[in-house]
Amino acid sequence: MPPPFRAEHIGSLLRPGQLLRARAAAEGDQYRQASGPLQYAQLKDIEDEAIREAVRLQEDVGLDVVTDGEFRRRSWFQDFLLSISGTAITFIESMQTISAALPFQDDSSIEKLPGHIVQVRQKLTREKPAFAEHFAFVKSVTTRTPKVSLPSPTMLHFWGGRAAIDSKVYPDLSEFWDDAVKIWVAEIEALHQRGCRYVQIDDVTFPLMCDPHGQDALRKRGDDPKEMLETYAGVLNRIAAGAPRGVTIGMHMCRGNNRGKWMGAGGYEYVSEAVFRNVSIDNFFMEYDTDRAGDFQPLRHVPRGKKVILGLVSTKTPALESRDDLKRRIDEAARYLPLDQLCLSPQCGFASNFMGNPLTIDDERRKLSLVVETAREVWG
Repeated sequence: MPPPFRAEHIGSLLRPGQLLRARAAAEGDQYRQASGPLQYAQLKDIEDEAIREAVRLQEDVGLDVVTDGEFRRRSWFQDFLLSISGTAITFIESMQTISAALPFQDDSSIEKLPGHIVQVRQKLTREKPAFAEHFAFVKSVTTRTPKVSLPSPTMLHFWGGRAAIDSKVYPDLSEFWDDAVKIWVAEIEALHQRGCRYVQIDDVTFPLMCDPHGQDALRKRGDDPKEMLETYAGVLNRIAAGAPRGVTIGMHMCRGNNRGKWMGAGGYEYVSEAVFRNVSIDNFFMEYDTDRAGDFQPLRHVPRGKKVILGLVSTKTPALESRDDLKRRIDEAARYLPLDQLCLSPQCGFASNFMGNPLTIDDERRKLSLVVETAREVWG
């Protein structure tokens, strides 16, 4: 059976303690060991072993899809964006009026707005593949289907809009999008050459545009959210069209996932038609673990032949969901989209950045096992 599978997961996994300590020592941050910096050659060996263990965990719970847990990355998006020549981290204290960032929050606290974005300062160029070697390793240690996730190029534009793309470098934004599309297609081609047949594009921009606060932030800086929807859909269409034949592409949408906190709220209705009908991607991983995502009615816009992977299991909390509740919610979704077009997964990764969410690896194992067991009961 080709992907997506009835039981899926998004990609990132909790880093084991040894890997966290090794990465921190290599980077020389507050966890630096008394023995001094760790050489990066040593770090790779530790990453390799941690990835082998993560693959075994995924295989042991019965998943047909595996990832490297994103163990070689600092975050789900920064490593890839910063691997592109022409990008750099920019602190946004002076950009708050144009930033579309929403604060991370949970039921007990609200953080200050994110302190930086990735900005385009020079022409975008790709000197070498970012994740092709990462993929080659995970492929070599599993017999299951390996998947690689890439951040959406919309991440380069959404947070800062026009101000995030140097107007002297790109006076015409269409040229910026042309270069971005070429880079994303080239990365997927490089992955394909190494045997990758399953790529996931991660995008938080569409769900954040469902939040009225997100829409207000965009309008305040002079952007029209509806026009942005059409632009972003067009960019993703071009990437999907340029990808090699035989590569299954999925698109993951969530409302932020950082150490158990979230950024936005609001159902998918605002973007559903533009995404499901206008984005030429056939598989949508959708956050649906809380009321913040709204109800399942937007699924009525999904055309025949496309699939939705329901993110019903939370990676933000260790509390284990009820299997009966999951099946009930799948039945609710099936009122708007036939059951054969549905699959099941957690709502996001377990560690969108290296720090991870407030769960243990045992919690993670139980959650992934629950996804597999529930999917078997529902779809056989």
